[in-house]
Amino acid sequence: MADLRVGFIGTGDPRAKRSVMGYAMAYRQAPGYVDLADKCKIVACADLVRERAEIFSETFDVPGVYTDYHEMLEKENLDMVSICTWMHLHEQMTVDCAEAGVRAVHCEKPMATTWAGCKRMAKVCADKGVQLTFNHMRRFGKPFREAKALLDAGEIGQLRTLQYGEANLYDGGTHHLDMFGFFNDQTPVEWAMAQIDYRTESLVFGSHNENVAYAVWKYQNGVYGQCLTGRAGRELIGAYDKLVGTEGAIEVGPFLPKGEERVMLRIMRKGSTKWENVDCGPEGLHGHNDDAKEPVLYHRRAVACAVQCLEEGTEPEIGAKNALQSTEITFACWESARRRGIVEFPLDIEDNPLDAMVASGDLKPAKRE
Repeated sequence: MADLRVGFIGTGDPRAKRSVMGYAMAYRQAPGYVDLADKCKIVACADLVRERAEIFSETFDVPGVYTDYHEMLEKENLDMVSICTWMHLHEQMTVDCAEAGVRAVHCEKPMATTWAGCKRMAKVCADKGVQLTFNHMRRFGKPFREAKALLDAGEIGQLRTLQYGEANLYDGGTHHLDMFGFFNDQTPVEWAMAQIDYRTESLVFGSHNENVAYAVWKYQNGVYGQCLTGRAGRELIGAYDKLVGTEGAIEVGPFLPKGEERVMLRIMRKGSTKWENVDCGPEGLHGHNDDAKEPVLYHRRAVACAVQCLEEGTEPEIGAKNALQSTEITFACWESARRRGIVEFPLDIEDNPLDAMVASGDLKPAKRE
């Protein structure tokens, strides 16, 4: 019989088009619990729109359906809760779960919309002995794991720089910054410096994201992080994630010209001047290749990690400690743009610098139609 009673907050609508308004992430996490049917049972779900909760209930055979997650927490005696809502709701929902006595919270990324909120949700969970994890699922993908193995084997010499080109620092950036922590053995950051452009409103799940950012930061072991977000990121960096060493380089998801064969991972080893493709099978950047007959979903592996660590009492690599480390970089980069200077770590602010600059009128993004 399954020991862990699992609940979901925010089911989303699987019928809606995937967009910055939602991806119905509950439907990507739930199969992870279904895979562990001997250990877990999804017993309840809550969504503000009852019809959505009912569809989720029918899809995954969930007996408890609610429109108020507080009522769900009060009645269902849950052991573990998955939070699949927009970011500005994560902090309070996590705190409410911890105070309701759940043993674990598995939350969508990014953590929260303010630095104080990120720290608060992590502290409350730590104080109450609640395991808090975030769905930074790319840690469990073969292209990323293979890249780390090649790095650790010394195939590109000593790591010098980690780079990414992506839409932004926050919503998409959280994955890259988390992976950089993974690649660099969770080494803390010393300082960050960035400049941003935000002339056209860009709301992802209701939260502001800059249009373009150029950022650089330094880890305590001498490795540098670098990113260019927005329209020029792909052209400058040339890959989804790029690891540059003293004697070579690794590219995860290189941005190749149209018409060329898609590659998930390639390496220019020390002693060579040519790129060598690394076979990752059906596994892609987000969980599977589009043409895979049997998609491999990294979300399932993230859920499995959270459940295993809860059972064993071990520190999950997708836990709050590592999430705070990567999230701090995002807020520090925005704070650097606000200060127009270097920001030393640890970060000494509480708010969201990008939100604050918009609220004050320092940044005036034009509304999208």
